[in-house]
Amino acid sequence: MALVDLVMPKMGESIMEATILKWYKHPGETVKMDEAVLEIATDKVDSEVPSIAEGVIEETFFNVNDVVPVGTVIARIRSNAAEPASTNTPTVTSPAAEVAENRPLAHDMNHKPVSSESFNHQPPAQNGSRFYSPLVLNIATSEGVSLSELESIPGTGNEGRVTKKDILQYVANKKAGKQGGTAVASPVQKAPESTPTILPQVQQVPQEPERHIQTYSGNVEIIEMDRMRKLISEHMIRSKQTSAHVTSFTEADVTNMVHWRDKVKKEFEKQEGEKLTFTPLFIEAIIRCIKKYPWLNSSIDGDKLIVKKDINIGMATALPTGNLIVPVIRNADQLNLVGLTRQVNSLSNAARNNRLRPDDTQGGTFTLTNVGTFGSLMGTPIINQPQVAILATGVIKKRPVVIETEQGDFIAIRHMMYLSLSYDHRIIDGALGSTFLNAVAKELENFSVERKL
Repeated sequence: MALVDLVMPKMGESIMEATILKWYKHPGETVKMDEAVLEIATDKVDSEVPSIAEGVIEETFFNVNDVVPVGTVIARIRSNAAEPASTNTPTVTSPAAEVAENRPLAHDMNHKPVSSESFNHQPPAQNGSRFYSPLVLNIATSEGVSLSELESIPGTGNEGRVTKKDILQYVANKKAGKQGGTAVASPVQKAPESTPTILPQVQQVPQEPERHIQTYSGNVEIIEMDRMRKLISEHMIRSKQTSAHVTSFTEADVTNMVHWRDKVKKEFEKQEGEKLTFTPLFIEAIIRCIKKYPWLNSSIDGDKLIVKKDINIGMATALPTGNLIVPVIRNADQLNLVGLTRQVNSLSNAARNNRLRPDDTQGGTFTLTNVGTFGSLMGTPIINQPQVAILATGVIKKRPVVIETEQGDFIAIRHMMYLSLSYDHRIIDGALGSTFLNAVAKELENFSVERKL
């Protein structure tokens, strides 16, 4: 018999923690190799954590809604294997464990660090809802930060949560005599030896705050936002508060492109095993124009413009739940039409079936949203931060259009489409934004009907 540690997996370069949404397996239940043990969530993607061994769940260390750092042990499995799995699997030490085991206490060298069991009993804040991650709790304990001090630290994390950076900054300021650090340091130093300076681990009953009950008149249905809807709401509001949004519009005659796709789509599917949609054709045109106007493929850092050399195209995708997600095609400029089509179809299917990996939504430099999929003529999309522009393509409709030829003007039935570009006016002026938008339209209009697969 061997005990195998199941750790919070690393889900992307910039992702350092995840929230536990649901436990599929509980202590005492059997689990098979690669069977889902729990469901976790980052700021964009929900995913499952599979078992790395076959056996019985010995214990779990965190509850639903706990935020857990990457690399932290979240459960232990009693495996039937003769040798411990750790001989083949490198041991991952969590940041919280490193602080607890290796860092001496500031005021009581004989005090033992907080155990993982104490994380299930988070000390309540004054409002009864503030959450502290295990890493923050261990830093607070080792640095002699009391609960009242912890509650007073303004958090910069999601929903005002105190992050590692926040508490380390507070400790640094406290040692420098700032933020009232001297006022709280002396009681901690004078504490008797029999009273260790640690955070309370006994669950307290918070005083119930007064709540204003909103009443609604008429026949209504009240629906709570799900987690993803809340994240989308916060992201959209933050984008509007961050970027000075401007939207420009144009239209394109995409008749040649429509006729070419109609002509080759069956042969393309037979030859490549993939359905050819308009999306990869739009992305091709965007890539060519980004290379001409690279500022559209950038981000802003204070008073600096960060021009991205990699072209990573995000494509807004609607989920069956009605929510929105933006998977990213990395290095899209290095793919041909077949490669783009495979990426578009693969990411779209993964999004609709909740199979996207956290990395699939990271690193976008420009975003395309096809509002025409749902019949919209045009839209005014909100910039996907930290990007500086997003392009929307409307529905393709047949309309009578004036055609200018050497023989004169004629009225013909053409396939027309509106395009709109929202861009950050802090760095993209109307001249550049409109020039880029019209360049994309020209790329689509000049599509060759003689193009070969």
